[in-house]
Amino acid sequence: MNCLVKIFLNIIPRSILTRLIFLLKPMIKIYLSGNKYVDPIDGSSFRKFLPYGYNNVRENALSPSTFSLERHRLLWLYLKNETDFFNKKLKVLHFAPEAAFLEKFKKLKNISYDTIDLDSPLANIKADICYLPLDDESYDFILCNHVLEHIIDDKKAMQELYRVLKKDGIGIFQVPMNMSNKKTYEDFTITDPKERNKAFGQYDHVRIYGMDFFDRLEEVGFIVEKCEYTSKLNSQEIIKYCLPNREIIPICRK
Repeated sequence: MNCLVKIFLNIIPRSILTRLIFLLKPMIKIYLSGNKYVDPIDGSSFRKFLPYGYNNVRENALSPSTFSLERHRLLWLYLKNETDFFNKKLKVLHFAPEAAFLEKFKKLKNISYDTIDLDSPLANIKADICYLPLDDESYDFILCNHVLEHIIDDKKAMQELYRVLKKDGIGIFQVPMNMSNKKTYEDFTITDPKERNKAFGQYDHVRIYGMDFFDRLEEVGFIVEKCEYTSKLNSQEIIKYCLPNREIIPICRK
């Protein structure tokens, strides 16, 4: 099963995969119905979640209802429990909008919600993150998760994120990270997708961040809080929601 999942994820282009999951969702929800695991994003419960992962396939990673991954469910709980994202008037910019969040965020009456990406079929603004067609200090809240590891000039992208965020605004910029490494590993001479997969964990990544990721954010002006939110949750909640054991949510303020 895990081998089939891995082959499927690596062969099917991301844009097609995004459309397929919406078509298959009703059947998958019925097949996996149960009460062992809960997706906090929509409250649906299941006997198990779906496996997911490009190299090391993880069991109980992908929710059958929202198609959220562990990091999405953790971020949802953080936004719900620790911020005023769901009740304060906010202008929100969401890069590479995840299907897990998109419809939920679009229905929120308290936010003005823009989605942006160069290629995603889910984004309403098509733009390069390094050259944003947006005014300075125009957004209260920016979500840009698992994007920067795809960008060669990540400093330029971070500068653009800083530029369009309002003073006192908040940005959340999650990335794949090896927390055991102090330094980020990147080698732009590696261009072959198979070699990138070996080096960085995915065929379209250009680096694997180390703990100096936070230094990079601070260098462009952000005030960064390293939030390991699972430390605020008990073990039963972590198991029930299928959350990552260790995941730092970078909370960036201007």
